[in-house]
Amino acid sequence: AAMRSRAEVDATLQTAKLNPAELLPAVHCLSFGPQAGGGECCLLQLEPGLCAELEAGRSLVIRGEKDEHAVLCSKDKTYDMKIADTSNMLLFVPGCKTPEELNADPASCNIIHSQIAGFSKNYWELRRCRPKLKKLRKLLMEDPYEGPDSQKDQTSTFSKYTTEDLLSLIQASEEEILHQLQVIDACKIEGYWRILDFDYEMKLLNHVTQLIDSESWSLSKVPLCACLEELGSLEPREMIEHILLSYGRKYVDDAGEVFFEMREDKICRAIAQMLLQNAVKFNLSEFEEVWQQSVPEGMKTRLDQLQGLALVDKSSRPETIFLLKVEDLPEDNQERFNSLFGIRQKWTEVDITPYIQDLCAEKQTVGALLTKYARSSMLNGVKVYNSRRPIS
Repeated sequence: AAMRSRAEVDATLQTAKLNPAELLPAVHCLSFGPQAGGGECCLLQLEPGLCAELEAGRSLVIRGEKDEHAVLCSKDKTYDMKIADTSNMLLFVPGCKTPEELNADPASCNIIHSQIAGFSKNYWELRRCRPKLKKLRKLLMEDPYEGPDSQKDQTSTFSKYTTEDLLSLIQASEEEILHQLQVIDACKIEGYWRILDFDYEMKLLNHVTQLIDSESWSLSKVPLCACLEELGSLEPREMIEHILLSYGRKYVDDAGEVFFEMREDKICRAIAQMLLQNAVKFNLSEFEEVWQQSVPEGMKTRLDQLQGLALVDKSSRPETIFLLKVEDLPEDNQERFNSLFGIRQKWTEVDITPYIQDLCAEKQTVGALLTKYARSSMLNGVKVYNSRRPIS
């Protein structure tokens, strides 16, 4: 392209009825460079926090398998990626100076000839989203660990997963994945992440609670060393320690000895699951009696320990209770509500909350979710929620 002169620029301003006095003296004359196809350029809009991550030399990773919607992850957050179209053509001009930079540098040349290196009509927009962690449990549940003597473990054809494998398969940031592994009580066995088979987990827990009982230890002061000493001949020591970490809070006393304070709610919950998993429905009052008798001496069972694990049916006579685990429900909001309204037509907010709490976005409340996906009505003076759409 021929270089423009100042006279030509002024003539163009006059034709456009623009007053040069109101403009900066510097002029960008743009021309398309030979490589200005723009096809190989992608624009990504970053919030300041993510920009700082990149500037500090850290990586952002795009995760997802071929059939999944791509997400972008920093070290500790997950973002949905969506293409945003713009009505304005976006031009890439290397070394382009902004008005602020031109103002700060009065010596800048009067006419700046710039080549356009590429252009785009859209950009990737990021929206903070919930990490997609359902798959993590699903992968690990393909092959739960049944203990060192299990024949199944020697012959299993299922894949086993290292941290690296999970990072490439799960659409969540590294910190979110590692946190979730803790939440689901996964443990590393020979370098692979495993979830204990529920029956094996109960066997380990039973060994520990029986030992506490026979030694008359306080539930808030269970010594690690003595547990490993006594139970090490029955099960691997690292499994005994894992079960103490899962069902207790670790602390060190003044003498430097490691103790565990057993978590009553979690132990009661696990024992309830064991009792409920073999029955479709259980008479509520009978269940409460058997449950209290089954937990370690000194522990008190309460129905609120079963939030997101079991549901009481108050409408049946006599009242019943049945297993309904939040982790077995769909991850997608609409599918979750469809599935809940398929199980029960009308829900009170108290009953439905444990089953939708995990769907709340960063600053969202359960009330806002219910407003969006359910409609409310009054039933015998109690507010209940039912589906906004017919459930097939």
